[in-house]
Amino acid sequence: MIVSALLTSVGINSVLCILFFALYSILRKQPGYLYVYVPRLLAANGIEKNLHIRLRRMIPSPGWVKKAWNLTEEELLSTSGLDAVVFTRIIVLCLKIFSFAGIIGLFVLLPINCAGTQLAAFDITAISGETLDLFTISNVNNGSKMLWAHCTAVYLITVFVCFLLYHEYDYISSKRNAYFYSSKPQPHQYTILVRGIPVSPGSSVSESVGNFFKEYHSSTYLSHVVIHRTNRLFFLIDYVKKIYRRFKHKQSEPVKEYSRFDDSFGVQKSNLENGDLEESLITEQWDASFSGQEVRSAFVFFRSRFGAAIASRLQQSEKPTEWVTEQAPEPDDVYWPFFQATFLQRWMSRVVIIVASTLLTVLFLIPVVLVQSLANLSQLEVWFPFLASILTAKVTRQIVTGYLPNLILQIFVKLVPPVMEFLSSIQGYISFSEIQRSACDKFLWFIIWNIFFANVLSGSFINLFSVLLDLRNIPSHLAVTVPAQASFFIAYVVTSGWTSTSSDLFRIIQLIQSLLRKCCCCNRTASDEFELPYIYYHREIPKILFFGLLGITYFFLAPLILPFLLVYFLLAYIIFKNQFLYVYAPKFETAGKFWPTVHNCMIFSLVLMHAIALGIFTVKKLSSASTLIFPLPVLTLLFNEYCRKRFLPNFVAYSAESLIKKDREDLNDSEMPQFFSELITAYMDPALSPLQCSDFDGHGVPSFSDISNDHIAPLLSHA
Repeated sequence: MIVSALLTSVGINSVLCILFFALYSILRKQPGYLYVYVPRLLAANGIEKNLHIRLRRMIPSPGWVKKAWNLTEEELLSTSGLDAVVFTRIIVLCLKIFSFAGIIGLFVLLPINCAGTQLAAFDITAISGETLDLFTISNVNNGSKMLWAHCTAVYLITVFVCFLLYHEYDYISSKRNAYFYSSKPQPHQYTILVRGIPVSPGSSVSESVGNFFKEYHSSTYLSHVVIHRTNRLFFLIDYVKKIYRRFKHKQSEPVKEYSRFDDSFGVQKSNLENGDLEESLITEQWDASFSGQEVRSAFVFFRSRFGAAIASRLQQSEKPTEWVTEQAPEPDDVYWPFFQATFLQRWMSRVVIIVASTLLTVLFLIPVVLVQSLANLSQLEVWFPFLASILTAKVTRQIVTGYLPNLILQIFVKLVPPVMEFLSSIQGYISFSEIQRSACDKFLWFIIWNIFFANVLSGSFINLFSVLLDLRNIPSHLAVTVPAQASFFIAYVVTSGWTSTSSDLFRIIQLIQSLLRKCCCCNRTASDEFELPYIYYHREIPKILFFGLLGITYFFLAPLILPFLLVYFLLAYIIFKNQFLYVYAPKFETAGKFWPTVHNCMIFSLVLMHAIALGIFTVKKLSSASTLIFPLPVLTLLFNEYCRKRFLPNFVAYSAESLIKKDREDLNDSEMPQFFSELITAYMDPALSPLQCSDFDGHGVPSFSDISNDHIAPLLSHA
């Protein structure tokens, strides 16, 4: 890619970013779009709608940027939880790394690269027509002593990153413990999930659970709740929810349209008014509550956190597949559909998911090859000769090579996180947080493989697998191919980083939905219930970590990428803090359990940089530098092992010391008896919650509250 093509991509994406920022600054002040841009304030009744048109509402204002920038960590912790704090610290970590790397790369390494003549002499007067390869290490002459600056830079960045990783691991570990000590008693701290419950003839699952824990955990056992098969109930409740929404929509229409209901809708209305649907729900709940509908799983409650922790970590039976225990998630974090799976079904589902994930990764090479063909015009003209006349135009060539490949790749990548979340949801996890953490790992390694390695190794199936089969020469292959793709990844940072993050601020999809709602005459009213959006960690964390990998691997190869990365992380820092303040509400709390994934990815990025550096200095005929680089990956992996032993156990479970201290603090708490009485009902299946007599609002429509897609709250209550 030439400089003019890169500038074309930067120009297009810069205009889009400015447009998104300007439109957001205007629309967030319009009363009709408050549900889109400030739903958290609406939910908290923190603002009033002023329908008077004022000029200042139509002028973009940067005040929200300052407020987001000044949001402190303590304020973020109190409003969005520790996971949001950890998320922002990932961005801050990358800002620190690449600020330090930028000083070295831009002021030391970049001039050295431009001064080389291995590829061609650098001409500042014709810079727009120069290839970006002249800015990379590939342009430094073979055997040049100036390569020692790159070798020193690799050492410096390795030490600096390891220092920051240690500090962050230690800091977040201490914040996790402090968060635990400062928290009030939570139901999941006293609860475990038991699966694979053996049932003797003539006994029920509930009786088996009670007898077992009374015998082996008599001093700490409190009570239990057996899980039932409620899949049909969920479908029925979802059906009633759809009917209710249809009624509400019809209520907003004129009377003349309301009178023209079709026959099927009239039957549904009659069933709802006469209580037929309510009676059907009661019947299904009654059937599901019998022992014959019990699943061999149960939530078991204990009198202390320490008792629950002991029961969750010890093997309960001589048969490892029976009485399988684990710590329960938060009640609102429970993912109910997968409790019916047996141990064998869960094991087989994980095997199937591994195969499906691998197949998806392989199939994704098809759009990668397409993108690479667009980036390589000579190859594209060979495949499609009729495009030769179109691609002769300078502007067309710049758009096709500089902007279009990354746009296409970005569209395909957008489809991957929902697929990974779906695959994780059928893998056997029983909480939304575990599903997102699993999807986060899957998506992270997916983009590392498909976006980095597949593009670096020419995007060709043959070249890709031939390189992998030749393990000894992987560093040499990377040394040749990685610098050549620097221009592609710079354009990728601009498209997938700048524009994509700015579009998340603008919330395009939600804005379109709001406009469609207005066109369909179904505007929200002040009394409408709505579900607050939440951040998709499994989508955003891998993206940030992938840009971190690009920065670490390319900072000594092509330092020109660093300013573009810094702009991205600055945008991400401001935008996500703003979204935490006004848009995203916490859906679950893992207390920082995403951080080990961050640490491992950074370590992988360092080792990958060392492998590339080893190959670079070998190809550049500076064998002494290669020898000095060789100990770095070994030392880095030893450092990682030390961090795993030192900090990782704190992220797996809380220590006995912490649990006992917290239990002793609660002994004198007068609210604990009330907490234990409520604990028994905390894990009631939402589909089996008490029903409520139809409460009509004067239009023949029952008033339901707290209806959501993920958790079905009680729709009705039967007196």
